[in-house]
Amino acid sequence: MEDLKEKLKEQIIDRLNLEDVNVTDFSDDMPLFGGGLGLDSIDALELIVLLENDYGIELANPEEGKEIFDTINSLADYIQKNRK
Repeated sequence: MEDLKEKLKEQIIDRLNLEDVNVTDFSDDMPLFGGGLGLDSIDALELIVLLENDYGIELANPEEGKEIFDTINSLADYIQKNRK
């Protein structure tokens, strides 16, 4: 699971072009949106595409996204349970 969390951090930094952010800059339980990493709704769309393309997971209910994309921990847990 730790490997998945590190990979997710790297993917988020790469996909969202977060040039000033390093993997060590955010913890597994730091909020990804709002006051944490500071992602926005456009970034959420990119995360949905990442789930579909890299993990074969389609997010059927957008309301779930708020919980799934809360932290690296919640995202990794969701992927672990729903990966195809």
